[in-house]
Amino acid sequence: MAYETLFTPLQLGSLSIPNRVIMAPLTRSRTPSSVPGTLQEAYYGQRAGAGLIISEATNISPTAKGYVYTPGIWTDEQEAGWKGVVDAVHAKGGRIALQLWHVGRVSHEMVQPNGQPPVAPSALKGEGAQCFVEFEDGTAGQHPTSTPRALETDEIPGIVDDYRQAAVRAKRAGFDMVEVHAANAYLLNQFLATGTNQRTDQYGGSLENRARFPLEVVDAVIEVFGAARVGIRLTPFIELFGLTDDEPEAMAFYLAEQLSKRGLAYLHLNEPNWIGGDITFPEGFREQMRERFSGCLIYCGNYDAKHAEARMNENTTDAVAFGRPYIANPDLPERFRVNAPLTEPNPETFYGGDEKGYTDYPFMDNGYDRIG
Repeated sequence: MAYETLFTPLQLGSLSIPNRVIMAPLTRSRTPSSVPGTLQEAYYGQRAGAGLIISEATNISPTAKGYVYTPGIWTDEQEAGWKGVVDAVHAKGGRIALQLWHVGRVSHEMVQPNGQPPVAPSALKGEGAQCFVEFEDGTAGQHPTSTPRALETDEIPGIVDDYRQAAVRAKRAGFDMVEVHAANAYLLNQFLATGTNQRTDQYGGSLENRARFPLEVVDAVIEVFGAARVGIRLTPFIELFGLTDDEPEAMAFYLAEQLSKRGLAYLHLNEPNWIGGDITFPEGFREQMRERFSGCLIYCGNYDAKHAEARMNENTTDAVAFGRPYIANPDLPERFRVNAPLTEPNPETFYGGDEKGYTDYPFMDNGYDRIG
């Protein structure tokens, strides 16, 4: 076998997974009704060979939305749709987590209920930020985001409860775990960062105050799933949607310690250069995260099997998440296992559409055993 560590089983909190090839969350914009259906059942079922599938980002409420054609988890119909997806993955022996998402200011009135402005920690528009909207003629595409309104202090507990109720629905749907999306310049990340959080109440100012709301969300989700079935995704140092932060390393270390105290199953870190550019983690960052967090560490961003194996062998990560390779290679772990070539994905079919570029990518051929 080409990559032994990659195929060593892992105890991820209280969930045992058979390999360390994680499917990263991938927004594909294939749910026009916001309700997952048979197309999503096929897509995720094809990829059940992953050690763990982390679902596409899933809106926790109507106001959490910034992109049309993305799924939600706030209605009975959505919950039932996700149950069908979970059942399809479990039927093939897989494991799946639901990623809980609120976009915050990365939205527009066209996407929000009743044309209201999106919400954020502060009324600051993201420079150069775009969301995905449906226009009056029925077409969809990128559009600059709106200027958000700042959340009132007494509104925040309601959003915490939206996360809690989303977790309740995820548990009823049968998900093995949930992942709190606190990354990629969306709402929870906006509270963490100095450039997007200019609040003067208990949710702004100091590092501890800026972390308060995300940690309240984590605590609410833990109440439902238990800490050993909860993960979180972070993106320290990322530059996206106009987000800036003067204290990314200090915040990452503080969160790692706080999440470790809570017994969280895993911490999922997105590499800062995953969208291009030359920003990297500072020297020693991964080693210090290992010292501060007692659960499993997952890294994601432009990895191949060789790079993932090396990272695990240096003991700075326990598993690696793969995004774009999973789009075009539903049997990605098996390809890694036998060192088979990978299919290249077509960027033109990343977002929106039907089964083309979604469920029609081939499994292995050319003499390799086919799975599926």
